[in-house]
Amino acid sequence: MKLLTLLFTKSNQIPRWFIFLFDLGLCSLAYVLAVFTRYVMDFNGTLFYAAVSAVPILLLVKGVTISYFRLQAFVMRYTSVQDGVRIFYAMGVAIMVLFGIDALHTYFPIGQLHLFPISILLIDFVLSTFFLAAFRVFVKLMYIRISTTNKGEKIVYYAIYGAGAAGLTTKRKLEQESKNGIKVIAFFDDNVNQHHKILEGITIYNGTSEMEDIILKYNIEQLIIAIPTISKARKQDIIERCLALNVVVRNVPPVEKWINGELSFNQIKSVKIEDLIERDVIQLDKHSISEQVNGRVIMVTGAGGSIGSEMVKQLLKFRPKKLLCVDRSEIRLYELDAFIAENYPNELNTFVEILVADITSSSRMRNIFEKYRPEIIYHAAAYKHVPLMEENPSEAVWVNVNGTKTLADMAIRYSTERFVMVSTDKAVNPTNVMGASKRIAEIYVQSLSNYHLENKTGKTKFITTRFGNVLGSSGSVIPKFRKQIEEGGPITVTHPDITRYFMTIPEACQLVLEAGKMGKGGEIYIFDMGKSTKIVDLARKMVKLSGLTLGKDIQIVYTGLRPGEKIYEELLNDGENTLATHHDKIMIGKVRSYNLDDVKKAIGELIELYASQDGMLMVAKMKKIVPEFKSKNSIFESLDNDVQLPNSSDIERMLLS
Repeated sequence: MKLLTLLFTKSNQIPRWFIFLFDLGLCSLAYVLAVFTRYVMDFNGTLFYAAVSAVPILLLVKGVTISYFRLQAFVMRYTSVQDGVRIFYAMGVAIMVLFGIDALHTYFPIGQLHLFPISILLIDFVLSTFFLAAFRVFVKLMYIRISTTNKGEKIVYYAIYGAGAAGLTTKRKLEQESKNGIKVIAFFDDNVNQHHKILEGITIYNGTSEMEDIILKYNIEQLIIAIPTISKARKQDIIERCLALNVVVRNVPPVEKWINGELSFNQIKSVKIEDLIERDVIQLDKHSISEQVNGRVIMVTGAGGSIGSEMVKQLLKFRPKKLLCVDRSEIRLYELDAFIAENYPNELNTFVEILVADITSSSRMRNIFEKYRPEIIYHAAAYKHVPLMEENPSEAVWVNVNGTKTLADMAIRYSTERFVMVSTDKAVNPTNVMGASKRIAEIYVQSLSNYHLENKTGKTKFITTRFGNVLGSSGSVIPKFRKQIEEGGPITVTHPDITRYFMTIPEACQLVLEAGKMGKGGEIYIFDMGKSTKIVDLARKMVKLSGLTLGKDIQIVYTGLRPGEKIYEELLNDGENTLATHHDKIMIGKVRSYNLDDVKKAIGELIELYASQDGMLMVAKMKKIVPEFKSKNSIFESLDNDVQLPNSSDIERMLLS
């Protein structure tokens, strides 16, 4: 024990010469025991001494096989089943060589006695294999003990959820890191056939009924989820239960993401708040989407943004003829270009076009449409930050309304097949300029579509998609909270009751692709956003996931609602309802229809007001176009008393068909 401690503390690894000599000593012991075992009941002195005298030959042969199979090169503290298999092969080869030597010894006139009787060789094979393997396991266990007790550091108790192959690999990887004070104390699993069995010395418990009790009993501080196929719902349930006990939860990545097929300790990451919100992967009709996209000229506006860049990444997989990435931010396009160059170099050189362009510029858009003739447009370009647009209403109108109108008109003019607009739940009963500008854009696109469908003119199918907040988008609460937590707080929340719908960026983009494929024209597709989430609950969970204690390590501060901000979001206007589609996460919103001429006139007047840069005047006009637009916490609230209600004759004449 002292020798092992000395060796470990000096070099952290037993020298190879020591292992080699110790292995030979164990082989000698195994052979002598085999001889004694063979002759204990039927002692024959001549045969006994003949067998013992052959020890030098045995050591020579086994020394060669040990060197050949590099058994002395094992890193003892990482001993695994594969090492045991290697020992088995090495001893097997040695026994076969010794058997051959014995055959030669008896065949030629060297001697009449067997040097290595078969019975002794078989016993020796079993004993030597066992001794060499046991030596390595013993050293491994001693290393774990020494490394976790010699330094006087605190031991952190871990549990692993999942007693399968991934869980076992995780356990072994943690043991390799035992110098960091890590000790696995329990397995949890949902398989009833596994419960209360022992896996490498550790008990497997019922993850449903016993988890809380075992965590409290053994003071488990961290839990690692090691089930590659676990459902999102089950994973979220486990995380929620652990957070309630202040247990840090980590996650093992899918096997295909392991480095060269090996799990690295650094890959076992803490779960993120996204893991608590994201849902099971959407099953796309990839064949239909591929048929629609493959070989076509596709345009994505706002291609450098959160939604637009993800749309580009997903569309790349379907190999369009041309993929036009349009954005006016050169920095965002540079980042997108770098991503494509690194991950899709062939595509970048063949069918991807990076285009710096402003969608509000008619001449620039005309040039792009004339040159490339886009067949499908995914329109994700927009101003989306509520407080900023409340302070800059003219820009919200110019980009979100005028930009959309410019693109939609170009789509008709150049016979684009599909125009898929990305909208927002803030367009529903809007309380801010941004939401109202998106609602006006919806009205224009829908009216244009209905007009051409009714008159059978134009071939463009206009489709609108409407969904809530996306996780991780620039300016959203999650990156903001994460930064505040890293800086030590406080975390700022506008109101204790504020709620939002959340969806991951990939999920949102997948649904946009699916809705864009199924649309016949004129629809507003509404996505199933699941349950709304209280923002303050989100902040609390992020604090717990960070291993901090709310109120002690970090504080939450309420700052008050920002201009135009709602307490809660809606997906449908008052009086609207939905129709089901073949996809359970996509519905069609039954919305009011409008007369295109009236809409064009009203929007034309609104856009003309841009030159005045008079925010009050522009917002007043927006409220006439969208009567349900009622400002909240904004200087524009004063306009609501002056705006005609929906039942006024002026609004009926202007909008309702």
